[in-house]
Amino acid sequence: MSFPGLLRYYALFHVLVFLLQFVNPQIGLVLEFDRAKIFSGEVWRLVTFLFASSGGSGLGPFGLLFLFLMVMISFMMSDALEGAWGIFRTTLFYYTGFAGLLAANLIYAHPMPGSGFFVYISAFLAFATLFPKVEFLMFFVLPVQIRWLAILIAGLTLWGLFAEPLYIGFLILGFGNYILWAGIPALQGRALIIESANRRKKFERKKGSPDEAFHVCAECDRTEVSDPYLEFRMAADGEEYCVDHLKD
Repeated sequence: MSFPGLLRYYALFHVLVFLLQFVNPQIGLVLEFDRAKIFSGEVWRLVTFLFASSGGSGLGPFGLLFLFLMVMISFMMSDALEGAWGIFRTTLFYYTGFAGLLAANLIYAHPMPGSGFFVYISAFLAFATLFPKVEFLMFFVLPVQIRWLAILIAGLTLWGLFAEPLYIGFLILGFGNYILWAGIPALQGRALIIESANRRKKFERKKGSPDEAFHVCAECDRTEVSDPYLEFRMAADGEEYCVDHLKD
């Protein structure tokens, strides 16, 4: 089912939970993923764990600034991805991310706190893959192309595996939507570009210079350069002959 602007609503749910934490700072405990409590009947946690860590950056000014930037960037990424992929494909991208995070939290004995933010990271990586030269203003001053930020985020994520190498499966499931919808197609596109460039190089090498003949009669040594109107054929003996000597 297509869901226009799904990432926008996802970000707004984070804002709602963030605001609720001003009223009750323990609201996250009711929403976070807890396998035992889920099996005991608190099934809402299968969905609300995606928003449970909205206040992870704190409830102070820096938390508000982080939330504001996250929402603004999410809105921009939502529009850009839907423009590039279409609403249906983009919706499937998010659904795949949700399903992967749910499966990862169910499989691993210790769920990863704040895993709901993987949805933003996967969307950011997809956005950077599709639009690598878009610039962000770091600290509102320094222009940086988004591809470098994506490489930094990916590097920090992989660096975390050194501390918990067993969580590589969690990351594969959590970022499965990026791998399937953006990562693999990007690699395939790059491979096609390289293959096309190699074919062009081979063609240019075979073509040679304009004065170099491609057809040479094995009998009279005439070529298409010496006689542009001469036709050539391949004989049964594997040699190439002009039409004047092909009958011989």
